[in-house]
Amino acid sequence: MSGAEIMALPAAPLAVSNDVSPVPFGAHLDALESEAIHVLREVAAEFRNPVLLFSGGKDSTILLRLAEKAFRPGRFPFPLLHVDTGHNFPEVIEFRDRIVAQSDERLIVRTVQDSIDRGRVRLKRANQSRNALQTVTLLDAIAEFGFDACIGGARRDEEKARAKERIFSFRDAFGQWDPRRQRPELWSLYNTRLDPGEHMRVFPLSNWTELDVWQYIAHEGLELPRLYYAHPRSVAVRGSSLLPVADAVDLGEHDRIETRIVRFRTVGDVSCTLPVESKAATVAEIIAEILTAEVSERGATRLDDQTSDASMEERKRAGYF
Repeated sequence: MSGAEIMALPAAPLAVSNDVSPVPFGAHLDALESEAIHVLREVAAEFRNPVLLFSGGKDSTILLRLAEKAFRPGRFPFPLLHVDTGHNFPEVIEFRDRIVAQSDERLIVRTVQDSIDRGRVRLKRANQSRNALQTVTLLDAIAEFGFDACIGGARRDEEKARAKERIFSFRDAFGQWDPRRQRPELWSLYNTRLDPGEHMRVFPLSNWTELDVWQYIAHEGLELPRLYYAHPRSVAVRGSSLLPVADAVDLGEHDRIETRIVRFRTVGDVSCTLPVESKAATVAEIIAEILTAEVSERGATRLDDQTSDASMEERKRAGYF
């Protein structure tokens, strides 16, 4: 299907933000969109039981729009899955449920709390960050439903371990990732063969950057949780970092509580997702801010990347998203 035919598909039902005016496509975004749609259709053709990971964040919202362009007016050939830590931002959960209701697709939710209640996960302390603990819940959900491909919104520009990923990233029967066992993807040909119990993580946005993401949001006029835009919020000042003030966040005696104008560049578990000071309240202002940013998207906004005992690569080897 040509780019012109793709753009001629019926309008997708995803919500459009009132403060975003669609902007013209460029050749670069057109190529990225076409590649991602090709990957989604390849998943539908090659796998028996795929699933799309949807959290309500900006990357998974783009995946939902791309799936609409790939498969509408039919239903998606896969359900949606969210692994809820129980410490997600309430604004994101509300957005997730509203957007899924508009899409009229099936959403499966599995919670880290259920894994804790069943003894599959044990906390070291009551208020421990649950971000890394999602791995157990995700692998259990994959086994429960027999998923053989999980479509996610990770991008190579986010973090050095993710830069090692293939678009079709092989996972063994234990859900583990070994960068040395990844398969060549010459000429966009994907080896999707699996033995029983194995599965793929598929990343249609692999070649996108944070700037590409926001330019696509501008082009499509996509609505996002308001957390992504500048807003006043109570934060804890810890050195050069700002922490959200929430029940799930352990604050120290030297942390200073202030109200600042902030936004979130990435949205995850509240216990490890840090806001940044910003006056960017519109998509256009965010794009301008990204063009001059000196720190990567995750570089100063994910506490788990800075303080975790395990590196991102070690967590991925164990089955992390």
